Amino acid sequence: MVARMTTFAFEGIEAKPVDVQVYIAGGNQPSFMIVGLPDKAVGESRERVRAAFSAIGLALPPKRITVNLAPADLPKEGSHYDLAIALAIMAAMGIVPPDALDGHAALGELSLDGQLGQTLGVLPAAMAALELDLRLICPLVCGPEAAWAGEGNLAAPNLIALINHFTGRTPLSCPPPGKLREGPSVPDLREVKGQDGAKRALEIAAAGGHNLLFCGPPGSGKSMLAKRLPGLLPSLSARELLEVSQIQSVAGLLERGQLSRTRPFRAPHHSASMAALVGGGMKARPGEVSLAHHGVLFLDELPEFPGQVLDSLRQPLEDGEVTISRANRHVKYPSRFQLIAAMNPCRCGGGPGDSACRRGPKCAEQYQARMSGPFLDRIDLFFDTPPVTAMDLTLPPPAEGTAEAAARVATARAVQIERYQSTLTPTRRAVNADATGPLLEQLAQPDGPGSALIAEAAVKLSLSARAYHRVLKVARTIADLDGADGVRRLHVAEALSYRRRAPSDTPGVKVDALAR
Repeated sequence: MVARMTTFAFEGIEAKPVDVQVYIAGGNQPSFMIVGLPDKAVGESRERVRAAFSAIGLALPPKRITVNLAPADLPKEGSHYDLAIALAIMAAMGIVPPDALDGHAALGELSLDGQLGQTLGVLPAAMAALELDLRLICPLVCGPEAAWAGEGNLAAPNLIALINHFTGRTPLSCPPPGKLREGPSVPDLREVKGQDGAKRALEIAAAGGHNLLFCGPPGSGKSMLAKRLPGLLPSLSARELLEVSQIQSVAGLLERGQLSRTRPFRAPHHSASMAALVGGGMKARPGEVSLAHHGVLFLDELPEFPGQVLDSLRQPLEDGEVTISRANRHVKYPSRFQLIAAMNPCRCGGGPGDSACRRGPKCAEQYQARMSGPFLDRIDLFFDTPPVTAMDLTLPPPAEGTAEAAARVATARAVQIERYQSTLTPTRRAVNADATGPLLEQLAQPDGPGSALIAEAAVKLSLSARAYHRVLKVARTIADLDGADGVRRLHVAEALSYRRRAPSDTPGVKVDALAR
């Protein structure tokens, strides 16, 4: 007789059902074989199961034990197959009734003493089990995470507890869902003195989900501004919370099953590799772009990142997902994030006084040439942050802080949610930055003077088609912040003022000339 148990394999955040089949046959040579494309961690499950059985007073029969993980052409990775294999073997040995496992799925790693340890991916597995009308069995420590998918799942501390449950001695249950935890506190915009123009650009970026690049000398407040962006953003919606939490579950970032409505804020160092940023490695784990899904990816000292690493962001910035290709499969992770970056104008710093560049415009051109044009073309807002003077620092705190700006952002976002509600997908947000096609042309079409201005700018500033549409998106966001029904010339002019200029250009000259 073949005993069966269901578990899951992960492709990205998608949990695919795997049928664990155990067959025990007689023979002169006892063996324990696992087939079905197992990786090394799955193959080592033999020794963990053998030791765990011995620890609770059981012994594997001296026969040929064959474990098949079907479908056999789906790669199996990780140690979470231990529990399903152990339960199926116990059913085949008659320790638990074979029909007792019907309607269940299992996910968990066994320790050598029979305890069940922390396992990655419990939340997406519990959701997949719910869709299949199965109850998920998981380690006790993962119970609060599984409980978010619904009631009826089981959480066990060890194999003994599971045997007692399936033989009717001591029924198991699942702990309640983990609490919604508060994210880290975000510093207030009121602490940033001066830089009113930069605060305006930050507010526009927050309202429309736009990518933003601050360029200015050291000490001008670029990083301070970027780190205050999460305070302007609204909390995650229920759908967004679920998507973000599934990624965090697969990455092992959910602590005690506690979810957070605070949007992710990821700030990798410029020494990060391509695999660390976009995902990859031997098991194709999610990278920073996926961990920042529905949140913010902050890249400080942007030109210091390798050019090839920055260019790898072009596809996720455009498509909202990243595809990691391997010889035998392709793994997709959602990665719809908001890019905020900061950089100095040149390697020397480009500031006043002692930090002023001594090499001239050539230094800035060479430094900024580290970033490719196609990558920069995907950034909506460019703002040159001027140096902060001693006079700025002696001024009293600004009258407006994060709370006031966040209220305006929330109002503009509410308009966009109503506007784009019917177009939402896992890779599309309800923000102007994600508007495309005829919908963008319909909702962001400027009035007569505005159309004339952007047409002239497209020629004089040599705007690409992508840059042209990004100007329209920014103009639509500015109009939403103003509470305007349509996009006017004033909104287009401000949107054009945030376009990228050559290092040798005087800030504002091109756009100011067009706006007159």
